[in-house]
Amino acid sequence: MNPIQRHNALPASRALLLILLIGMGSLLTGQAADAPISEGKPTVTVQQPEPVVAPNLDLKEVAPVPQPATALEAFEESSAEPAMTAASPAQNDDEAGTEKFIILGAEVAPGTATRLAWSSDGSISGLATPTPVLVIRGERPGKTLCLTAAVHGDELNGIEIVRRVMYDIKPENLSGNIIGIPIVNLQGFQRGSRYLSDRRDLNRFFPGEADGSLASRIAHSLFTKVITHCDKLIDMHTGSLRRTNMPQIRADMRNKDVATFTEGFGKIAVIHTAGSPGMLRAAALEHGIPAATLEVGESLRIQEDQIEMGVSSINRVLEREGMYSRLFSWGEPEPVYYQSSWIRADRGGILFSKKELGDMIDMDEVLGTITDPITNESSTILATTRGRIIGMAVDQFVMPGYGCYHIGIESSEEVLADQEPPLIPAVDVE
Repeated sequence: MNPIQRHNALPASRALLLILLIGMGSLLTGQAADAPISEGKPTVTVQQPEPVVAPNLDLKEVAPVPQPATALEAFEESSAEPAMTAASPAQNDDEAGTEKFIILGAEVAPGTATRLAWSSDGSISGLATPTPVLVIRGERPGKTLCLTAAVHGDELNGIEIVRRVMYDIKPENLSGNIIGIPIVNLQGFQRGSRYLSDRRDLNRFFPGEADGSLASRIAHSLFTKVITHCDKLIDMHTGSLRRTNMPQIRADMRNKDVATFTEGFGKIAVIHTAGSPGMLRAAALEHGIPAATLEVGESLRIQEDQIEMGVSSINRVLEREGMYSRLFSWGEPEPVYYQSSWIRADRGGILFSKKELGDMIDMDEVLGTITDPITNESSTILATTRGRIIGMAVDQFVMPGYGCYHIGIESSEEVLADQEPPLIPAVDVE
């Protein structure tokens, strides 16, 4: 094309573009003229993106860290109602009428296991690390059980319990679904800390708020994206720093569904407590999801005997719920402790315990001694009630008022009517 031809072509192309723009403007004007006038905000139609199909994985094998499927999550949050309502694991139906299981932007096919990722938006986007979520969908329909651990980042036993339970399930033999989050509080776990990076206890902020504090936002994200997809919840914990707990279930036994749920854990003690406001299990129960806390051992340690007890208890739950069959010898159930109390130090010094977890004690029995390292003066700690040691401090330096022994008290179920929650004092709670 010579310069003259090029000069003549430019106005022609511009004219064509102008004609197209005028035509589009006319079309839009015509549509607007035919549409009714709305006095409110303009209506925006959002088309739901199709969820990705989650890959079928052998959870025992090493695999890359999963990445969040943000497209569907963004749609779900943008279209959610301000007030949370119970979500069903069955999101929609396929042509054959089989219910689809969609979570975290992915559809999990029947008879498969996969690793997904939950992103809480609780960190700088460029430094964010997605939290792995293990999902197993059974070959047959059934309930959805959720397993959470390390809501407190320094509680390690629960992490291993989730791993062992999830990795030992064959999807083809499972009825229903299992969702396992080994490390909820990834921020605390990376620092070996019970708390989030803002020094807040995540287990005091559920169900959370979308526009609240960092802890509240993380809690809201987990609750809406994962927990509301579950039919039942087991939240795993340990004793707080420098305390240890006998394997036990903590649950609100006033709720019949929860009480029935605890019967499936097998030979493990049950402690009645409604829990404190903001706890995950309390928020789940308020949302209509029966929930219990599994307490095993102490923080910052991996304890094989405690882990084995936790794995066995959850497997018994799967059996009891009709989700996964195993051969068990159930044995005699442990009692339900409808009351409990803490025995505290009256003076400061070095604690030397004479009793162990699980020991039965009588009134006025010597539980331990406290020795002043400077004056060498010693004093004894006496039992203030008859019962069983379900939690205790490890031998250490203690100050006056420190909770040294947590005593479970056997009593009648009738005491529930006369007691206000929570029955567990605000020390060493989940």
